[in-house]
Amino acid sequence: MALERTFSILKPDVTRRNLTGAVNAKIEEAGLRIIAQKRVHMTKAQAETFYGVHRERPFFGELVGQMIAAPVVVQVLEGENAIKRYRDVMGATNPEKAEAGTIRKLFALNMGENSVHGSDAPETAAQEIAQWFAGNELVG
Repeated sequence: MALERTFSILKPDVTRRNLTGAVNAKIEEAGLRIIAQKRVHMTKAQAETFYGVHRERPFFGELVGQMIAAPVVVQVLEGENAIKRYRDVMGATNPEKAEAGTIRKLFALNMGENSVHGSDAPETAAQEIAQWFAGNELVG
């Protein structure tokens, strides 16, 4: 099977609580390699662009507000079947419904502060990676 790349965000609830290393350990335990990573403080414009697909939803403003409240860690992950593998290790969006041992079950505070974001498809991953990383920043 060919290597695949996916995009990840460790959200403000992770960075505020100094859990970046713990979350990265779960990612690596799942067999994924972090090939690019940087800590950024999203601007409102960046958050609105990134979550633009949710613009018409009632939670959009709250989501943008949460994402700009503190720094995040944006990442590119690589591995076999990386998108599915990362979504499995993230766990369900609602941490109460997430399986034991998943990132959201272990670290999320609630449905809004659910610790991580991961791409849902190859096309989305490519678009999200391109928003945050130049090609020469991906070191596999």
